[in-house]
Amino acid sequence: MTVQDVQSFVAGQWLEPDSGARDIADAATGKIIARAGRDRLDTTAMIDHSVTVGSPALKAMTFHDRARMLKALALYLQDHKQVLYGLSFSTGATQKDHLIDVDGGIGTMLVIASKGRREMPDSHVYLDGGTEMLSRKGSFLGQHVCTPLHGVAVHINAFNFPVWGMLEKLAPTLLAGMPAIVKPATATCYVTEACVRLMLQSGILPDGTIQLVTGGTGDLLDRLGSQDVVSFTGSADTAFKLRSAPTLLRESVRFVAEQDSLNASILGNDAVPGTPEFDIFIKEVHREMTTKTGQKCTAIRRIIVPDSQVDAVISAVSSKLADTTIGDPRDPKTRMGALVSQSQRRDVLEKANALGQEAERVFGDPDAFEVQGADAENGAFLPPMLYHCADPDHATTVHDTEAFGPVATVMGYRDIDHAISLVNKGAGSLVASVITHDPDVAREVVMGAGAYHGRLYFNNRDSMDEATGHGSPLPHMVHGGPGRAGGGEELGGVRGVLHYMQRTAVQGSPDILTKVTGQWVPGSKTVKGPEHPFRRTFHDLQIGESLTTSERQVSIEDIETFAHFTGDTFYAHMDEDAALRNPFFPGRVAHGYLLLSFAAGLFVDPDEGPVLANTGLNTLRFQQPVSAGDSIHVHLTVKKKTPRTDTYGEVRWHVLIRNQKGETVAEYELLTMNAYEAAA
Repeated sequence: MTVQDVQSFVAGQWLEPDSGARDIADAATGKIIARAGRDRLDTTAMIDHSVTVGSPALKAMTFHDRARMLKALALYLQDHKQVLYGLSFSTGATQKDHLIDVDGGIGTMLVIASKGRREMPDSHVYLDGGTEMLSRKGSFLGQHVCTPLHGVAVHINAFNFPVWGMLEKLAPTLLAGMPAIVKPATATCYVTEACVRLMLQSGILPDGTIQLVTGGTGDLLDRLGSQDVVSFTGSADTAFKLRSAPTLLRESVRFVAEQDSLNASILGNDAVPGTPEFDIFIKEVHREMTTKTGQKCTAIRRIIVPDSQVDAVISAVSSKLADTTIGDPRDPKTRMGALVSQSQRRDVLEKANALGQEAERVFGDPDAFEVQGADAENGAFLPPMLYHCADPDHATTVHDTEAFGPVATVMGYRDIDHAISLVNKGAGSLVASVITHDPDVAREVVMGAGAYHGRLYFNNRDSMDEATGHGSPLPHMVHGGPGRAGGGEELGGVRGVLHYMQRTAVQGSPDILTKVTGQWVPGSKTVKGPEHPFRRTFHDLQIGESLTTSERQVSIEDIETFAHFTGDTFYAHMDEDAALRNPFFPGRVAHGYLLLSFAAGLFVDPDEGPVLANTGLNTLRFQQPVSAGDSIHVHLTVKKKTPRTDTYGEVRWHVLIRNQKGETVAEYELLTMNAYEAAA
């Protein structure tokens, strides 16, 4: 059998392993299939290549450019994923496991790309929050902005997800505008290397945006500075060693860690056998114990159930585990494959033996189990092992020792406060789940346990058909956790992108802020266009282009007609005496929505043109009542433009409705979709 030399991609060149290489075995057969690693690694050249080649290329692109790049990259990987499937079997993963790692990674990249197009501007500066008024007259304002860091992101990933683990970090990093150096765990780096080769082969990524280190990182971390980021996934011991590196501390290098986690699942006391919730709970526990052979950072390690249901849960889970086929991961009939390596198998057994000092093993014997169609002696196989801790209040090991494999412990609780106390004994986790149909229980858990967990997952009969599962981090939601889980945070949509950017408070005049942010700020200069703005295409419209309309007087007949036509006969519009008793009104007043309708009548151009649709309005505020006899006019200004498709983009208009005294009556943001080109 040919042994693969897993290469590193350094400063634009592929480098073979050298004398520092380490052998890698097939998880299911124990046979050596690859070697990876180098003693000689020019880390100075790597950092320089990222900063001088990759970084400028990415920063020249807008957020939308980078989002389109990510989408194209994900679709390319989608078309070539069979290559990654074929290699991943050697990690001990089954075909279903591949869906989590390979398809999950590609899906994550697609979501991050979509978030970039929908939630970030087509420019180089991201706005964090709204404009802050720092002066009485509005001539001095503040705005928080985010811009990409000027260094390199070093991603140190775990062995269990060689594709997802890379892509879930890489997508937000590239969207932010930072190049990356990827360092996968050696045990499965051959899958990561294949994925990187595909990405480079696609020709989509600019030079210098990604580099790959298979094996040790050498002195790379010693050469980082304040503009760099280290994102780590792995054990707590390794995380502590890395984050304690003198250079990282001295240079205040950002360090994101996702590490050991004693995740737990609570069975609500309403979820008794025979209820949908009990069945959901058993299914979730079984899935988390066996998927990826329990080698998931989000897997359930502690099973917390009412005292009265301990025996029923043990029986039901054991029955499901007994039907779990263990064997060759390439066999479609296999439900659970092998651990990633013999060393990992030994580690899991060591941790399981430690758990056995405080808990009784009630299912799974590592010395007597059946492996189908595979080398049980040389492969890194273990059975799922279920433990029962009868005294979780006085136990310590079950709450602080993670056996990173198919191992979990059942423990009973007296009431929901006791369950919360037990789930928090893990001192910080990535996820805790609660299976209950009682919303009051859900609220109690959020209030009592939320501070200890990065994610709280609730499921019951109402959500079970669409719920994604306890152990599934979603790119839309934050992934990370406090305390033992590392104190880090990844994903969460645009939140994950901001970890690779610097938030800066910018202060200045409205004109300064308009130029910096790329969107019009109230108080800054406006310009009158050559014609009605609704007759101008998306590309023709300029930020700050403005229209001031003629006036329209509001009559008592207008108010009454609108009231009867719409059915809105609220007393402030129809009863003078009642309106006078209201502290907000000087008497009968016009409906706010009547004013919006009149405003539209003042500024809308009726003819067919580039404006395709009005898609809504934001931040509407009515600031001054309008009485019969008052007049209103509108100031309409182009605030922001965002491309949406190949043919049209979104225009956000700042709208001010003012009365005859110049007082602001209402203020809002109008959204329209405008064509890039005029109709033929």
